[in-house]
Amino acid sequence: MARPPRFDTDQILDAAVRLAASAGPGGVTMSAVAQAIGAPSGSMYHRFAGRTALLAEVWLRTVERFQEGYLAGLHGDADPRTAARGAARHVVAWSRARPEEAALLLHGAAEFGRADWSEEHTRRADSGNERVYAAIGSLAEALGVADDRGRDRITLALIDLPLSVVRRHLRAGGPLPPHAEDLAEECAAALLTT
Repeated sequence: MARPPRFDTDQILDAAVRLAASAGPGGVTMSAVAQAIGAPSGSMYHRFAGRTALLAEVWLRTVERFQEGYLAGLHGDADPRTAARGAARHVVAWSRARPEEAALLLHGAAEFGRADWSEEHTRRADSGNERVYAAIGSLAEALGVADDRGRDRITLALIDLPLSVVRRHLRAGGPLPPHAEDLAEECAAALLTT
């Protein structure tokens, strides 16, 4: 009978998140992750075909976890303005609860080697992004927004501004201020009322 693996995939990806948060995507190598969890380097190749697959999986697991809560927020209330404010708050609250994962996402998929990802990894990334933009599009419709300027305003309110609240503090290595969720929500509400 084969012995169960000593390290599961989540333990490996957790170590990769920590490395990415502290050293950026360049710090995520097969040997660095193996060393971080005390595993032989060769055991990494039993889980991942190579560094590209590892980078894809660490990015995708992180972004999919974020998107799950974000989409729940967008769909969480019948009133589209309340749902929008909740989604803006989610960006900050999620980042506060998971600063290492949020720091990883600040790099972007391209820095995690997206150009070299497998077709399956690329499909997963595209599918998640399509779900987010479809939900934002549905919210725009519910708000009666039909023009490009209005859709850009909603994207600014629900994606760009909440990320800017997070980005400044995470890049400086400091904690998010206690009022950060309120700022994201207030900005979203202001943009959605004009």
